[in-house]
Amino acid sequence: MTTSDAPLAWVEVRLYADLAELAGETERAVPVGAPRSVKDVIESCGVPHTELGLVSVDTHPVGLDHLVTGGERIAVYPPFRRLDLADTTTVVPPPIAPRFVLDVHLGTLARRLRLLGFDAWYRTEADDRELADVAVEQQRILLTRDRGLLMRRRITHGYCPRSDDPEEQALEVIERYGLQASLAPLTRCVRCNAALEAVDREEVLDRIPPRTRARFDTFARCTACAQLYWPGSHIDAVTGFLERAAADPPARRS
Repeated sequence: MTTSDAPLAWVEVRLYADLAELAGETERAVPVGAPRSVKDVIESCGVPHTELGLVSVDTHPVGLDHLVTGGERIAVYPPFRRLDLADTTTVVPPPIAPRFVLDVHLGTLARRLRLLGFDAWYRTEADDRELADVAVEQQRILLTRDRGLLMRRRITHGYCPRSDDPEEQALEVIERYGLQASLAPLTRCVRCNAALEAVDREEVLDRIPPRTRARFDTFARCTACAQLYWPGSHIDAVTGFLERAAADPPARRS
């Protein structure tokens, strides 16, 4: 019997928590012909390796390059937020001060993250290669709903937002990476991502609409594009979003 004629062996994959949502099921049998890496097996279920926190084979924690040959049982867990499993986690911990790069379909999410004070790289013309380059070279967390992009081996850190709503997506990211203590609201330009600085009202008086001059005394200016910011009629909605983001865990809509 040739290798190609040999019967396939199978491994059983069990996916926990929201990883089952990505895969569309909790358990799946995956065929194994030649020895196959754990990364390849799990990603064949539709779950990018960047979504993983811990992988075990027959109850033993393993790395993504671990090979299975058939008959094994693989348990796949998302990152643990409340437990310290540093000695057994499968993936490399994210950067201490996380920065993000977002694909072209997540522009509103980029603005939400900037509103919360996070460094969020976004370009409307960026293709997959540039996104991957930025993620790797600048050590940024890649946010995309393109699971194929997250499955590229060179991508170390990434997340696939589950919700279609940008505000909910932002809350997912905050919870996923435990960023409540890192919020710095209204310190970054939502248009270009640069830092904001306080500016004297008189210095920019000629750029302020007459009605705004009469109502506000506090202004900020982008250090890169010079966009002006001041408290506006939308402040209540912004405040509500910031309060939800700061909750532990972030407050989700019912």
